[in-house]
Amino acid sequence: MRNIIISWSSGKDSTLTFERLMESPDYNVVGLYTTHVRGEVPFQVTPLEVVQLQADRLGMPLVSIELPEVFPPNDVYQSLVIEGVKSSSLSVDGIAFGDMFCNGIMEYRKSYVEPAGLEAVFPLMGECSSKLAQEIVHRGIEAVLVTIDRSVLSESLCGVRYTEELIQQLPINVDPCGEDGEFHTLVCNSKYFSHPISIKPIKIESGPRFSHLRYSVESEHRG
Repeated sequence: MRNIIISWSSGKDSTLTFERLMESPDYNVVGLYTTHVRGEVPFQVTPLEVVQLQADRLGMPLVSIELPEVFPPNDVYQSLVIEGVKSSSLSVDGIAFGDMFCNGIMEYRKSYVEPAGLEAVFPLMGECSSKLAQEIVHRGIEAVLVTIDRSVLSESLCGVRYTEELIQQLPINVDPCGEDGEFHTLVCNSKYFSHPISIKPIKIESGPRFSHLRYSVESEHRG
């Protein structure tokens, strides 16, 4: 079994990748890594402390890698990721990504992962988005839409749960997994979580194109 660290965005695709690999006889998931800018994961704008909560719920160590900006130059991004993974205390043979579309992203990731002596793993690559969306729901992965691209979807979907009903209501031009960036999600529970993360919406922040849900994490009351 090869030791794998998962590129963790805090959303449903990362979680499905995690579950697939946890169930694979070929891989041993040893941790998660996330990139962030000033303490927030880009696109989802997930606070780093919430990502840490997810890792804790999954019983996984988290490697956090700070980026200087959301879109740093490729060479800067690549070196930071590889250095961050290799300088961690984890024994890692490969990195897994939750990418789905065969749009050159696999070749791009391999171009910097493999020269570092690591395997690039893509458990979801090339699969049908509709079937993956159904699998996410049927596995009981509980996610909330936290980022909306208002050029294709209504801001009112911020804070809405990712369910089969929502998927059926999406416009035909919107990928059911949001793989074109139409929306991003935050996972609050899955079968591998020790217990759920409960969030309380505070407000919706509207940028020039994207809207983001701002929320607080509700205190735990466990008996």
